[in-house]
Amino acid sequence: MENINFYEKRNTIEIIPFSDDLHVHIRILNYEWLEKYFRIEEGDRISLSDPGKEIINKGGFIFYAKLNGEIVGTASLLKKSGSVFELGKMAVSGKAQGHGIGTALLEYCIRFAEEQSIEKLILYSNTKLQSAIHLYKKYGFREIPLEPGLYERADIKMEKLLN
Repeated sequence: MENINFYEKRNTIEIIPFSDDLHVHIRILNYEWLEKYFRIEEGDRISLSDPGKEIINKGGFIFYAKLNGEIVGTASLLKKSGSVFELGKMAVSGKAQGHGIGTALLEYCIRFAEEQSIEKLILYSNTKLQSAIHLYKKYGFREIPLEPGLYERADIKMEKLLN
């Protein structure tokens, strides 16, 4: 899928794919929001320390959002099975809030998943993140039963059926 530019408030948001030279940004952005709202779990440390090995090499995808040329957001599609991916590791820098970056990343991930013939997206979140939950519902995610123990911070699981 080609890189896409979104225009909003005279700022340019560009969504770009993972490359090795950008690997540190997924950790920086995720650590920022995890430290603000929760805590960094061991699973986070592992997957974010080597995203090429832990996400890309396992069949997943990582995307970055650039605002006026600076990387300020990220989202990933983590492969769970042949046709099911987890929308995860989604974070937007606090300094870039209010520019529609989370929405742009979500829209891009959904479109990309559809183009890849992915049948279902799942995600794990926390109900105290009301704006995120609202956004997910707006884009067709619905709550499903949460299995225990995957993420300490997760108290809600959602899915979206594609195609």
